[in-house]
Amino acid sequence: MRKKWIHILCCLLFCLGLFNSCKTSRTASVSGKVNTKALDEFVASMQEQELQFHTLSARLSVDLNTPDKSIGSRVEMKLVRDSALQLSVQPFLGIELFRIELSRDSIKLLDRMNRRYFTENYAGFKGTLPIDFNFYNLQALFLNQLFLPGEKDVDFLYDHFRLERDGLITSLHTEDRMDLHYLFRADNEEKLLSTRISDKFGRYALFWRYEDFQIMEQQKLFPQRMEVSLLEEEQPKGGMSIYYSRIQLDKALRMDFQIPGKYKRVTMDQILKSLFN
Repeated sequence: MRKKWIHILCCLLFCLGLFNSCKTSRTASVSGKVNTKALDEFVASMQEQELQFHTLSARLSVDLNTPDKSIGSRVEMKLVRDSALQLSVQPFLGIELFRIELSRDSIKLLDRMNRRYFTENYAGFKGTLPIDFNFYNLQALFLNQLFLPGEKDVDFLYDHFRLERDGLITSLHTEDRMDLHYLFRADNEEKLLSTRISDKFGRYALFWRYEDFQIMEQQKLFPQRMEVSLLEEEQPKGGMSIYYSRIQLDKALRMDFQIPGKYKRVTMDQILKSLFN
C-alpha cells in the first residue's frame, strides 16, 4: 500500500507541476464575523465565487522539491475547461523539454530531450493506483475549487460533505470509494484555503494550499501562489511551489500534441525513475 500511495502522489506532483495579469493590487479583506450558513448554502456560495471561463492560459514559475534535489522551471499552461489541460515545461530560454496533456480520459507526455513519450488511458491505472480521482478533480485543484472525488460537478451533491466549524474556519469532509479522506478548509468568506487528500489512517497525504489571493476579472478572488506538499506521518517528503506571472481568460488556444514518429514509447515508471532517482 505504501509503495502504491507514494507512486500516485509522485505522479500527481510530476503531472501537476509540469501547470498576474488581469489582477489589481487589492487583496482580499477578511472580517471577523463567523459564518453560520447551512451546508448547502455555504457550498453554493463557494461555487458562485469561482472564476467563470471557457479557456485559461498562464505562465508559471514552478519549484519542485524532493528529498534529494530541487528543480525549477518556467511552465506554460493552457486549459480548455472540462476538456484538456496542457503543460509545456521550458527551463531554458523558452526551450520546451516536456509537454504534458491531461484530458478527460487519458494522459500523454513528450520527453523531447530523450526522444520518448508516454500515453495511457485512465482505465489502464484502475486496480493499480489506490485513488478515485478524475480529470475534473485535477482541474479543480488548479482552479482553487471544491470538488467531489470521482465526480464532475458538486451541484446538488451537497449531502456528500460533512461540515465542521472552528472559529472563522469551515471544514468540509468527504471520502471516496477507495477510503481516501478529502478535507477542504475555507474561511468565513467561503474562500477555499486548502485541500488535503489522505489515506484512511492519515499516514500519507497530499496537501494543496492556496495563498496570495488577488482580485481578478469578474471581481473574483484567485490565489497567485499554490504550495503543494507530500506528507508522511505529517513530515514533508517533497513538494512544489507554483507562482503565477500571467493569467488570460477566454483567449483562442491551440492545443497541439503531435508525437514525432521516431520517439520511443515508455512507461510512467521509467519517466519517474529518470527524474527522481
